[in-house]
Amino acid sequence: MALARNRRRERSVDYWPGFVDALSTLLLAIMFLLTVFVLAQFFLSREISGRDQVLNRLNSQINELTQLLALERSGKQDLEDTLANLQSSLSEAESDRSRLQELLASGTGASATAQAKIGALSETLDAEKKVSQRALNQVELLNQQISALRTQLAALEDALEVSETKDRETQTKIADLGRRLNVALAQRVQELNRYRSDFFGRLREILSSREDVRVVGDRFVFQSEVLFPSGGSELNPAGQEQMGKLASAIIELAREIPDEINWVLRVDGHTDNVPLSGNGRYADNWELSSARATSVVKYLIAGGVPANRLVAAGFGEFQPIADGDSDEARATNRRIELKLTER
Repeated sequence: MALARNRRRERSVDYWPGFVDALSTLLLAIMFLLTVFVLAQFFLSREISGRDQVLNRLNSQINELTQLLALERSGKQDLEDTLANLQSSLSEAESDRSRLQELLASGTGASATAQAKIGALSETLDAEKKVSQRALNQVELLNQQISALRTQLAALEDALEVSETKDRETQTKIADLGRRLNVALAQRVQELNRYRSDFFGRLREILSSREDVRVVGDRFVFQSEVLFPSGGSELNPAGQEQMGKLASAIIELAREIPDEINWVLRVDGHTDNVPLSGNGRYADNWELSSARATSVVKYLIAGGVPANRLVAAGFGEFQPIADGDSDEARATNRRIELKLTER
């Protein structure tokens, strides 16, 4: 009967980690995709903001030039009206001169008066011609200024079109970068999952005979009593034996994982919720959990595991996996967890 129960326990342990492993992998992939999306949105927002500022400046210049053009057109219209008035006055003066000349030719008298009027009209006519010429010159200058403004408007429109083209190209490049990052992310996740599965499989083979070592999600959990004496952080002989096997498995796995996969083995120390007296070597559970995690890491380094592939962390009593204050719950919470993950 005991053998049957052990077999049922082994079968339940074999199915559950695979499901949790797949779920954690999916969550990691989603988190990384969200991070990439946020970064892409951030860089796209900065690029678009810069383009919008350039477009706003160009639009402002176009509005100013448009206003200047309207003013110049208004001035031109005024000068044209003045010129038309002058030409009308000139026509009237020429008509008056013609009538006076006709009166002079017909001998109706007042020749001197007519000559004086003709002279005054001639002077008036000359003055009006000069004014008319100045008006024509101003109209020509306005035409030149209008032509220059049109040239500037055309140049601004070309610059605006180039800016919009660059903006579209930038958006295309950002979209392409997002696709590349998604492909790279999928490849990295698949590779890390494969090696994590290999790591779990080897640890199961090494630790299959021990009932005090459990698999919780994507982590291997060692009860603290297996590795350390009560209240201490130095590995006992049984703990050194287990960590020696673990170091061999990690070294063997490290040879197979490519260098471009930046993996680490995280060692987390946890305690129960019973506070320390403060009179011993450690003031509180924070120090004890950190010291135990560090002790495991140092032993693995001594066993040949590269130091840059190990991380030690202490969580004290603040990450329990069993609720309650019973002896069984507290024993469950006193543990060392191992997790293979990305840095």
